[in-house]
Amino acid sequence: MFKHIKEDIQVVFERDPAAHSVFEILTCYPGFHAILIHRVSHALWKHNWKWTGRFLSHIGRFLTGIEIHPGAVIGQRFFIDHGMGVVVGETAVIGDDCTLYHSVTLGGTSWEKGKRHPTLGNNVVIGAGAKILGPLTIGDNARVGSNSVVIKNVADNTTVVGIPARQINKKNASKLPCAEMIESMSFDSYAASADLTDPVIEANKRMVAYIQCMENQIKTIQEALHNKGINVHKDVMPELDSLAIEQNDNGQVEVESSPEG
Repeated sequence: MFKHIKEDIQVVFERDPAAHSVFEILTCYPGFHAILIHRVSHALWKHNWKWTGRFLSHIGRFLTGIEIHPGAVIGQRFFIDHGMGVVVGETAVIGDDCTLYHSVTLGGTSWEKGKRHPTLGNNVVIGAGAKILGPLTIGDNARVGSNSVVIKNVADNTTVVGIPARQINKKNASKLPCAEMIESMSFDSYAASADLTDPVIEANKRMVAYIQCMENQIKTIQEALHNKGINVHKDVMPELDSLAIEQNDNGQVEVESSPEG
């Protein structure tokens, strides 16, 4: 157990640049406190001291705001950053080198006994506010984006985002308006990157570009028919403005219109 505690301290230095000393970690990190209490309460639970383990876990919840059932199995070098609102159910299994951010839930979807909570592989990162529900499996090196809701298995080396969570990879990204952004971005635990843009804005940009393309094709067809001596009734169409749809520094949408020509 003492080896695990030493590793739990070291991993805070590795994953939180705000950590300055061992004393600071021992006294000011609720995530570390919750893990330390769980190590003890889980040992009591395994030795059939159920009530004692559960009561110690309850004290840990009161002190840290993190609820980890003493029956949950947690591997080495586990890190909870910030931690408030984290819930880990009784039959959850967490592998080595995993990271959870605040408000993460590893919950069940039924009241039946037996396995009803998620299993996390090794080196898994769960972003802030994500909900992993049911006896599913999150593969090794997987990433779950902030505020995602996962209700299906996640394969190894995969990033999932959204409600319900969907896989993001090169094949899917090439179909999205922000494909280049998705290919270049790294995992953001809080989903707060300056490179991320509003998907509604991106959709509007694509729609305007599509309409402009259609207008150019119609003009080309009309000219070809005219050259063949075919008269085409040509309605006067309003000029299509060039739209600039952007976000300002406050996150508000601004639409600028400038007539072409």
